[in-house]
Amino acid sequence: MEPGLYIVATPIGNLEDISRRALRVLESVNSIVAEDTRITRGLLGKLGVKIPKLFSYTDFSNSNVVDQVLSGISNGLSIALVSDAGTPVISDPGYRLVLAAQLAKYKVIPIPGPCAAIAALSISGLPTDKFLFEGFLPEKRPARLARLSALCQERATLVLYEAPHRLKATIADCIEIFGGNRKSFLGRELTKLYETVFLSTLLDLQSLVDADSNQTRGELVLLIAGFRGKSSDLSPELSQLAEKLSEDMSKKRVSVLLAEYSGLTRREIYDHLIKTSAK
Repeated sequence: MEPGLYIVATPIGNLEDISRRALRVLESVNSIVAEDTRITRGLLGKLGVKIPKLFSYTDFSNSNVVDQVLSGISNGLSIALVSDAGTPVISDPGYRLVLAAQLAKYKVIPIPGPCAAIAALSISGLPTDKFLFEGFLPEKRPARLARLSALCQERATLVLYEAPHRLKATIADCIEIFGGNRKSFLGRELTKLYETVFLSTLLDLQSLVDADSNQTRGELVLLIAGFRGKSSDLSPELSQLAEKLSEDMSKKRVSVLLAEYSGLTRREIYDHLIKTSAK
């Protein structure tokens, strides 16, 4: 093997998705850098790959791991980077390691393969000419709402990863910001035995998840169609009405009331009221 850092994609579920090239590289490199060595050791065993030297690299690893990899490459070693599943570095550790190898002018070789985000996009039926990979949204609700608000008029299809225990809260927040009629897609346990997919509106998706507890288990990819409307700037008439109503009602109540008739989301109207009241 040529000395360098090999970025090797591994299956996200179905072991048959491993490529011949990925198998050859994993069988031939001098060592493998893994997110969780226990998971990688189990995967290599299932694939029938003789296990080389393994060592762990996470976002919390110190610089010694990076130095060890760079030193190995400089001494003629070939080293593979893998994640627990899918393509390394995509919402996974490894960015600093890849950057260090690039800056040191060592070869960084992609061994492409499975990626949950791309797999979901390919079967979603949502537009794929433009998409924005957002990864995991913030855990805290205020920060999550702020981020969704910033994405409200993004025209590209949004790609989110989400943890099972946060899925219901995230869908509810998406409905608040984007409106319940926005098209969405949920891919769960893609390529695995209990794979399920669902394409409909955010409101329908919320009903599905509420009715079926299995939908909050396993690996999840949530896609949301991009904004297709006009600018969310309120018309002069609607703006005047909103401001008049807010003299006697809370901004939140005005936002709920006018969203039912204007075609805008509650968040868009609420944000407008906040801006105008700050002037």
